[in-house]
This record gives sequence, structure tokens and C-alpha cells, in this order.
Amino acid sequence: MIRSIVDRLMEPGTPFRIVGGAGALASVKDRPPQVPAAYVYEAADRSHPTERATGLILQRNEGDIAVVIVTENLSGTDDFEAAEDIVNLRKYVRRRLVGFIPTDAADPLQHVAGEMQQAVNSTIWFEDVYSTAHYIEEQP
Repeated sequence: MIRSIVDRLMEPGTPFRIVGGAGALASVKDRPPQVPAAYVYEAADRSHPTERATGLILQRNEGDIAVVIVTENLSGTDDFEAAEDIVNLRKYVRRRLVGFIPTDAADPLQHVAGEMQQAVNSTIWFEDVYSTAHYIEEQP
């Protein structure tokens, strides 16, 4: 699922220099090696009771996918530039992901929430959260 989202964000015309997963995000200390960057990971999931009265278990699993967007003001002269960049990057990500059905998902992605994570040393980190669902089925 995550791979298909990363691939969608890296299609031709992308503004991102890097798009990676949770492992790539975990290796970032102060700032990504290149910006703008985006990191995609499964943030949470919730399973519902089985939908079957008898037989093998079939559960609907709804999950949140987080996309952390990172950019910085490279000009060093206008602090509003990075803030404007993050708005444009958020719009790009939302256009690419809202309605997209990732691999193995049952539902298209929907935007849930977005929040500034940090703004320090001319670097802005913003996290958007999307929801989707898939099914977990008991294997005989």
C-alpha cells in the first residue's frame, strides 16, 4: 500500500526531490538530505469485528496513512517563502492522493487532518493524514 502511494507522489512532474517511507524518515536527523521531501507511513489502524456470522473471519481494517512534507527556505531572505512552499506542496499531495486507491486497499484515500509538526531553522515540517481501509481474512 505505502509503495503505491510513494510511487504516485514520485510520478513525472513531482515537486519532491525525495519521497520515502518510515525507514527513510527515521534516518533523518535535523533535515532531509534534499528538500522538498515527503515521507509516507502507516500511522494507525483499527479493525472491526468479523463481518461473517459463520466460517472464516473477515474483518474490515480502517487505517490512517501519514504524509510528512518537509521544505525549507533556501533563499535565506524571505521567511514567508518556505511557508508558501509548504502550502503548494500540501495542495500537490492532496490533489494526487484524495480519491486514489492504493494497492491492496478497499477504499479510496480521504483527507482526515493536517498539522504543522515544526518550523525551525527555516525548515517546515507538515503532516497530513489520510484514511483508507482494507480487509483481513482468516486463512484456512
